[in-house]
Amino acid sequence: MPISDALRAGMVAAAFAVAGFGAGTQALAEDRAYAEGRDSPWAVFRFGFTAYQSGDKDQALEAYRYAAENGQLGARWKLARMYADGDGVTRDEYEAFKFFQDIVQQDVEPGSPDEPYLSDALVALGGYLLYGIPDSPVRPNPALAQDYFMRAAANYGHPAAQFEVGRMFLGNHGFKANVQQAARWLQLSAEKGHAGAQATLGDLLFQSGRAVRGLAMMTAALHRAPASEQGWIRQMQEEAFALADEVDRRTAIALAEDIIAQGGR
Repeated sequence: MPISDALRAGMVAAAFAVAGFGAGTQALAEDRAYAEGRDSPWAVFRFGFTAYQSGDKDQALEAYRYAAENGQLGARWKLARMYADGDGVTRDEYEAFKFFQDIVQQDVEPGSPDEPYLSDALVALGGYLLYGIPDSPVRPNPALAQDYFMRAAANYGHPAAQFEVGRMFLGNHGFKANVQQAARWLQLSAEKGHAGAQATLGDLLFQSGRAVRGLAMMTAALHRAPASEQGWIRQMQEEAFALADEVDRRTAIALAEDIIAQGGR
């Protein structure tokens, strides 16, 4: 994919804008070389990010496409996220799925700067495969979803993947329950600050008789959870509070305040 005239013009403008802030002759020459065609996929990706940050998502999209088609993994990830969220483009989960799938097929060395893109793509694919994507070839495949989640959880320590693996070991999505394994994965995720894992682990503790600690963990998790997760965490926490006695409730609230003060863990 060649760089279009519009994109190249934007890169020229960006280069000269940088040069205009007191850059010397050497910097100006480098910026001109960058803008006039000796631009690597990484340079175009950086330009796309700058365009995105400034609100020019059409130009960012074109830059990301060029960089992605020339091997830049971060650009593929940005395109996937834009299509997944409907951010600057019409939302298209199947298009996002294809970009994420392309990422996980790449040979990424352990410890590489590209590793976060790979682990995030694995989690995204797992999420799509749990339920499928309507009006697309992607059908529900929990077994394959588990493979993706386990790869991200075990190889890269991704907290969202560890949470999903923990939920599967609780018997969700048709998997055989193994509470010890579930607790292990939820604990790993909770230690990284994942609110859903903290709440679910708290519920396990409550059900096992450790009412105060469990209630406190659920309460602290509700406090730090993103808005999209608060509904189910609040329902879990309120159901547990309704079953607890007054002394345990008061003690749990005080403990939750301590947990929140320590960073929510």
